[in-house]
Amino acid sequence: MAETVLNLRGLKCPLPALKTKKALTRLSAGDELVVECTDPLAGIDIPNLLRETGDTLLDTRKRQKSIVFRIRKK
Repeated sequence: MAETVLNLRGLKCPLPALKTKKALTRLSAGDELVVECTDPLAGIDIPNLLRETGDTLLDTRKRQKSIVFRIRKK
């Protein structure tokens, strides 16, 4: 099981969701992806993306100016 960190700070909708989807295609089942975003719409877009892909959202943390998602590849 590997962990990959994806820094998407500064990117605006729809790029965080598109780059997250692309990163998930490169992972193996059980791997984790940590996505760091500053776009507030990512808080809606990333969970919606995961409902479509079937991958698991393990954790969402809001920090001062960012949102950090921890995702497990299905």
